[in-house]
Amino acid sequence: MPKEIIVPAGTGIPLAPFVPATKADNIVYVSGTLAFDENNNVVHVGDCAAQARHILETIKKVLETAGGNMADVTFNHIFLTDWANYAAFNEVYAEYFPGDKPARYCVQTGLVKPDALVEIASVAHV
Repeated sequence: MPKEIIVPAGTGIPLAPFVPATKADNIVYVSGTLAFDENNNVVHVGDCAAQARHILETIKKVLETAGGNMADVTFNHIFLTDWANYAAFNEVYAEYFPGDKPARYCVQTGLVKPDALVEIASVAHV
């Protein structure tokens, strides 16, 4: 099965050995995405909604690079550091998935950087 590595223009060097996404058989697997700038610094510290928006915009850019869009997302894996941010996260999330929603799960956990409040990994069929 051939696969294609998806790296949008302007993407910084990852913290670990991975790529932003891999496309195989018209399925795009988007790596766990955090609210990082091009130097892997957390942006919007303390603001879960702004971090969620930054992450979803990054995922959107990855999908567009792969030939898709947010409507192609079929599944999201969501990680929050604090359930207190759940409502703010969902408000932003609903803006990016206004019609039929993708399947998803959401868990509370620690993330790779203490200032990161949310992480999302996605699967899309393009």
